[in-house]
Amino acid sequence: MRTRATIILACCITMLACIGCTDRNAPSDGTSSMADTRRNPEYLYDIDALPEITISLTEEDWNTYLKNYDRNKHNDLYVPARWTFRKGEEVWHRDSVGLRPRGNSSRRRPEGSQGQTHQKDNTDWHHAHFGIHFTEYATGQRFFGSDRLVLKWFHGDPSYCREIFCYDLFRRFKVWTAPRASYCRLYVHIDGDTKPAYFGVYAMIEGVRKGWIDDRMKDGYLPDNAGNMWKAAYNMNGPADLSDFQSTQTSKMGISNETRAYSYSLKTNKKNGLPAAKEELFNFMEKMRPLSSGSQQLQQYIEQHLDVDVFLRYLAVNVAVGMWDDYWVNANNYYFYFDSSHRFYFIPYDYDNTLGTTKHINNMKNAGTQDPLNWGSREGNRLLVKKVLSIKAFEDTYKQYLKTIVTSAELMQPDAAMQRIRHFQQMIEDYVSNDTGEDMAIADMPRQDEGEIEYRLLSGDSNGADGSNFFRTKAASVKW
Repeated sequence: MRTRATIILACCITMLACIGCTDRNAPSDGTSSMADTRRNPEYLYDIDALPEITISLTEEDWNTYLKNYDRNKHNDLYVPARWTFRKGEEVWHRDSVGLRPRGNSSRRRPEGSQGQTHQKDNTDWHHAHFGIHFTEYATGQRFFGSDRLVLKWFHGDPSYCREIFCYDLFRRFKVWTAPRASYCRLYVHIDGDTKPAYFGVYAMIEGVRKGWIDDRMKDGYLPDNAGNMWKAAYNMNGPADLSDFQSTQTSKMGISNETRAYSYSLKTNKKNGLPAAKEELFNFMEKMRPLSSGSQQLQQYIEQHLDVDVFLRYLAVNVAVGMWDDYWVNANNYYFYFDSSHRFYFIPYDYDNTLGTTKHINNMKNAGTQDPLNWGSREGNRLLVKKVLSIKAFEDTYKQYLKTIVTSAELMQPDAAMQRIRHFQQMIEDYVSNDTGEDMAIADMPRQDEGEIEYRLLSGDSNGADGSNFFRTKAASVKW
């Protein structure tokens, strides 16, 4: 006869075995150190860690990925893959995730050239951006709260820091809408190869979709998760088709796919919600536009329908880091979300064109010395900037926020900012060399493909010319 103690022990063993079978977040070593296996984004996006990520695919699925790219490099088609995440002694698995290409002008084929399939010997690997979708093949599956993330190589950035620094600064300055971001080491393993290919140090960036919404709702920033999220994109169908909030043409709003791109592309409620989402966006713009700039009526409308503080904080960080490929200058690189009460939240995205890069476009001459009060046009067709900054109280807050950023050691005071970048570089420097043979060393150099002013991040003075230090130049440009 079994004793009571034996029965209890057997039940415990059975329960543990079941947990190991069902908990897809469980680490492979059997430990359970996470208090929250369903939602712990701070564990995943740990800016002081350098975890290993291995993406594994069958050769057939990898070749499908390459063929999809050859057919249309801007395709968003997923192929099935397996995901392994190693942080310290803990290893976490997903046996079915979606993998697709990411990027716009920087989108690349990760192996070989047009028409080639996978070559097991002498493989010609290339740095490329990847998108991971944890719920593509397993409904409801999350990874520490994220339903998707982006793996980005440091395109044109010899300093290996620009995007990581900017997203960290957003979070330090309480721009809670900004995605999380951190470093990782990336491997790609094609089944049958003798070893994984090491792609080097990558940025791991939180995807802006349902996981983003759920996380902000649970943190108390959003009242619900049923609202409409949109992605804005630059100049999708010609020079007049900008995502600037000026035009209320509903023809610019839709659900983008391989055959049709929209300036405003709906990302949630796509099954049945497009008509209502278009009406909501139309009303937001149409009711704001006729209100007189600087008026009390306009201020009341903005305070009621826009999270003003997060927008002003976004503007201040955006200008501080010298982001010209943004809403204000280039009508690009942002998402936005309406909650169920039609309140608008601005979400910044894609911060590689920063910290000293400059492209002469839309009055942008020098990202270090450009007047922070006239980063882009104040009276043109950037409706949100035009209307919000026309309110003196809002402009004063923006100015104070910008001053705080460039003078605070916790934010972007020059010496402190440089020290933070040195910390990042020291953490990753031994892992930069990789199997692609590209971007094999860290250097204090500007981006390789943009601009005439060659700013440095860890050396130079503040005169705004070639060889100047971006942080010192930017701080000197804030003159109030």
